[in-house]
Amino acid sequence: MTFLMIIQLLIVLAALYVGSRYGSLALGAISGIGLAILVFGFGLKPGTPPTDVIYIIIAAVTCAGTLQASGGMDWMIQIAEKLLRRHPDHITFLGPLVTFFLTVLVGTGHVVYTIMPIICDIALKKNIRPERPCGVASIASQVGITCSPIAAAVVAFVTISNANGYMVSIPQVLMVTIPACVCGLMCASLASYKRGKDLDKDPDFQRRVADPKIYKYMYGNSATTLDKEITREAKASVFIFLGALLVIVGFAFCQMIKIDDTPVAKLINLPKMNICIQIIMLVAAACNIMFCKVNLPNTVSGSVWKSGMVAVIAIYGIAWLADTYFGNYLEQMKAMLTDLVTNYPWSIAFVFFLVSVLINSQGAVVVAMLPLAYELGIAGPVLLGVLPSVYGYFFIPNYPSDIATVNFDRSGTTVIGKYLLNHSFMMPGLISVTVSTIIGYLVTNVFFPGYFASFIQ
Repeated sequence: MTFLMIIQLLIVLAALYVGSRYGSLALGAISGIGLAILVFGFGLKPGTPPTDVIYIIIAAVTCAGTLQASGGMDWMIQIAEKLLRRHPDHITFLGPLVTFFLTVLVGTGHVVYTIMPIICDIALKKNIRPERPCGVASIASQVGITCSPIAAAVVAFVTISNANGYMVSIPQVLMVTIPACVCGLMCASLASYKRGKDLDKDPDFQRRVADPKIYKYMYGNSATTLDKEITREAKASVFIFLGALLVIVGFAFCQMIKIDDTPVAKLINLPKMNICIQIIMLVAAACNIMFCKVNLPNTVSGSVWKSGMVAVIAIYGIAWLADTYFGNYLEQMKAMLTDLVTNYPWSIAFVFFLVSVLINSQGAVVVAMLPLAYELGIAGPVLLGVLPSVYGYFFIPNYPSDIATVNFDRSGTTVIGKYLLNHSFMMPGLISVTVSTIIGYLVTNVFFPGYFASFIQ
C-alpha cells in the first residue's frame, strides 16, 4: 500500500467517523465531502452510486410507511404485546424474538421504539432485571435486518451477488440467515437470563426505589398499546402488506427453481427480482392508500419513513465513497489481500464487522464491501455464510435504538457504562453476531456446501 493510498484511506475513514458522530443524514452527506476530496483533490475516477438498492429501499419504505400511517403497525404491536404479557416469565427469550420478527416483517429495526417500553414494563413488573431482556431485544431488532426479504442488506446482497455470478435468491439467503440469527439470539438470551444482580439484591436499584418519586416513576405507569382502537382498515393494511411479502417471496422461489426460464414465465415477462420488489411494494402502498384510509401526512412524518429515508442518504453517500476508493485501487487490494482470503476466506467477516462499527448501516456495509469481496475472489457461499457479521454498530453504543432502550428502562439497569464500551448491549451483541456468523458459515460451507455452491453460474 503506497503512502498516497494510506492518505486517501484515512480521508475515507475520517469522513465515516465524523459522519457517525453527527448521526442521521450526516453519514451520507459528510461522505460526500470525502468523495469530493478524492475526486477533485486527488483526481480519482468517481465510482457508481448503488441506484438499484436505493430504489428498492424507497419502494419498501413507502409501503411500510403507509402500513404505519394506517394503524396496521399498531395492530402488529398489540398482537406482540398480548403474547409477551401472556408469558411474562419468559420475557428474556420472547422479547428478543418479538423485536426480531417485527424487523423481519417490516424491514427496519426502528419498530423497536413502540415495543421496547412494553418489554421493559413487563420485566420490571415481574421483578426481572430489565437489562436482561432489553439488551438482547435491542440487538435482535437490528439482527433481523439480514433476515428480512425487503431489507436493504438482503436485497443488496442478492443484487450484487447475481451481478457477480452467484445466482442466489432471497429465499436462499433467508434459509441461512434466519435459523443462524435465531440461534445466535437464543444463545445471547441464555447468557442474559441471569445477567447482573436480581433487583432485590441490587443495592443501586434498591437505593433508587427507596425514593418515593423514583418509585412512582418506575411503577406508577404501565406502557401498553392494548388500549388503542384498531380499525378494520388497519387490519386490512396488515394483510395487504403480508400479502405483498408473500408475493415477493413467491416470485423469488420461482426464480430460484428456474421457473423464469419456462415459456409461460417468458410470456408474462417476469422481470428481475429487484424490479419485482419495487413494483409489488408500490402496488401494496397504493392499495393501502386507496382502501385503508391512510393519513398521507402521517406517512412521511412517521418513524418508519424517516428512518428509511435516512438509510437511503447514508447508503447513497457511503457506498459511492467506498466504491470510488476501492474501485481505483482494486488491483492493489487484490495483491495485498489475495493470500489472506485464499487461505482464510471467512476472515472477510472481520472486515464486514469493523466497517459496520464505523458506518452504522448493514445495507451500506453490503453495498460498499461486497463488490470488493467478490473481486478478491471470495466464493459466494462464504459471503452468504458470514452475512450476519455486517452488524457491528452495537459496539459503540451510539445507535438510536440502543440509546432509546436505555431511556425506556425506568429501572436504570440498562446502561451505557462509565467506560463507554462496558454497556448493556456489548455482551449480547458479540454472542449473537459470533454465533450467527459461525452457524451461517457452517451451513453454507461445511454441512451443505454443494447445495449453496450450485447457484454459481
